[in-house]
Amino acid sequence: MTQSHRHERWGVLGGGILGMTLAHRLRQQGKDVTLFEAAETLGGLASTWQLGDIIWDRHYHVTLFSDLYLRALLAELELEKELNWVETKTGFFTDGTFYSMSNTWEFLRFPPLRLPDKLRLALTIFYASRIRNWGRLEGIPVAEWLRKWSGTRTFNKIWLPLLRSKLGESYKITSAAFIWATIARMYAARRSGLKKEMFGYVHGGYARILDRFESTLAEEGVAIRVRHSAKRVESIEGKGLGVTFENGREEIFDRVVLTVPAPVARRLCVELDKDEALRLEKSQYQGIICASLLLDRPLSKFYVTNLTDSWVPFTAVIEMSALVDRQHFGGKALVYLPKYVSPEDPTFSLSDEEIRETFFSALSRMYPQFSPSSVLSFRVSRVKHVFALSTLNRSGQLPSVVTSIPGVYMVNSAQIVNGTLNVNETVQLAENSVKQILLASNRLDAVSFSATPQPLPVFT
Repeated sequence: MTQSHRHERWGVLGGGILGMTLAHRLRQQGKDVTLFEAAETLGGLASTWQLGDIIWDRHYHVTLFSDLYLRALLAELELEKELNWVETKTGFFTDGTFYSMSNTWEFLRFPPLRLPDKLRLALTIFYASRIRNWGRLEGIPVAEWLRKWSGTRTFNKIWLPLLRSKLGESYKITSAAFIWATIARMYAARRSGLKKEMFGYVHGGYARILDRFESTLAEEGVAIRVRHSAKRVESIEGKGLGVTFENGREEIFDRVVLTVPAPVARRLCVELDKDEALRLEKSQYQGIICASLLLDRPLSKFYVTNLTDSWVPFTAVIEMSALVDRQHFGGKALVYLPKYVSPEDPTFSLSDEEIRETFFSALSRMYPQFSPSSVLSFRVSRVKHVFALSTLNRSGQLPSVVTSIPGVYMVNSAQIVNGTLNVNETVQLAENSVKQILLASNRLDAVSFSATPQPLPVFT
């Protein structure tokens, strides 16, 4: 199938952090790698855009002290030393009132919950942070587990609104492993040496990181092709793997790695066997509609404001300028208003103006000092497949990295079972998957040149 092990041509489809990291590692192993991205720039969910006169992340991202995989990658890019660590404040908007929840004293004073409720909430978080065998949580619905440990009142007042804000009604089919992973990541930062909740960012945001990463890939010899949306991946007898793009271009590779969401991978690879196709189809995703606002003044002191009032049309308020020094924004304030929804949600069909009107109306009710005239720039990002849901017993339903199509591999968030989607998890997924890919590729070479046909091992 291949000319030689040394001169294999590899195509990586999807130029987000996942695809970039895989291309980076494959090139370090001497592979001839071409990286394809459908958009105009690399980065995927970590990509950047312009708001007024600033360039910053299209979606909100932070680095935790415990994000060791991401920090190791940043160290390779000579950017880890430029991380700025900041202690942030967290707020809750409940029953039309703002409350600070940034320390133990504020937690104990939190009026919406009675003292027994607070103790059970604290116990839930502490207990979850101590669990090591997360697998046993996979078969327990997250709502059932949280009600058991926190009580019905705390669940209805705190947990249910937060679950709906991230998962919508899909929380009903989500396992308790989801909340474990969320709590474990936050607690890991404290175990890593910091006693306070600290968030980090690189000067210039992901624009700086992506620019350095792209330059590194180019210097290594990775060919980069943007504006290349894949249409089909198929075996071509005697030639290898053919990749057809929407722009009409066709390329032949010895190996192809897809980092696109599971539903997209299912559409591209019609040769997959029935079990693989079913696993991809069963991967349920959450999407996001995220508005970015550049303001002439801050809204609050909180980096994150959690929302429990159901009338608010977005699911949180993320004030990036409460974390990042406002000098990076020319003295202005940067706010994100995310709304997590299913890929089929009708909100995706709303225009920017309709979203603007709805979101601004809610901001005016929440923040009396807010005025639409203070908004200097407003943009909306829409992504239908952001992360795969941690559904019940998910680990037994994962799509395989090594597919039934010889030489075709798949890596995406549907394979994350004991974590929540963030850049660190993405880098970790790439690092772990590339080992499976290289091992399978080497075995495929052995099969190709063996006189006796042998079965291709499939890793799960």
